[in-house]
Amino acid sequence: MQSELTQKYGADLEDVNEKLRQDVMKNLEQYGKAQLSDLASMSDSERTKWLFWNMHENLDELRKFEPALVGQIIRTQFTVCDGQSMWTELCGLEKRIELSCKWQLLLKDAIYLTEETYPVSAGWIDLFVGKAPPPHPSLQDKQKGYLDSDSPLYPNQLFLYGWITDDVWQEIKPQLYNASSNCHTDIFLRDNFLFPVKPGLNFVTGPTGSIGITNLEFRTASHPRLNTWVNV
Repeated sequence: MQSELTQKYGADLEDVNEKLRQDVMKNLEQYGKAQLSDLASMSDSERTKWLFWNMHENLDELRKFEPALVGQIIRTQFTVCDGQSMWTELCGLEKRIELSCKWQLLLKDAIYLTEETYPVSAGWIDLFVGKAPPPHPSLQDKQKGYLDSDSPLYPNQLFLYGWITDDVWQEIKPQLYNASSNCHTDIFLRDNFLFPVKPGLNFVTGPTGSIGITNLEFRTASHPRLNTWVNV
């Protein structure tokens, strides 16, 4: 009996979440149905809405353009907390990295063999540093984070919440604090590691209408950014 109640509750909750997701997508639909040729004339926030709608409602077609997101890291903040956790009843050491960034959307045209870059919303990347997924944000076992479309500032600010191991932090820390103007670090989200948070894709989770992430890639370059990128 208890098992049946649990299953019914889970099914009801999934139905509610799907209804909420559909409501979010309905608000984005007018932007999401825009043609690829219209992206150049759209605002940054409109292109963000276009991406989220197509990730959720038109994924197979969107995959043909190998969409990738690049976060151009502008500022870095590292926070260490020692004591009572904000998210659990445990006490101990907690590490977090906050990265201010400007997001870029990369789309490839297989027919003309070209790659176009479009600026989308600026935002923040909030990463927990630890041995395992953190209590907050709540993630699946093999999930590294999600892009949040449920923030009060969305789509003018696009947030990524996730986690990395301390080994990864030690690798990227020297590059993030490199004072050379010719050295820059970006976070790269490949299209085959981006998935809509919706029924049927239970290996990712996140707020209503968000995009789950299963891989985080950091890229450091020892040359100035291309002039096609948004200026700092």
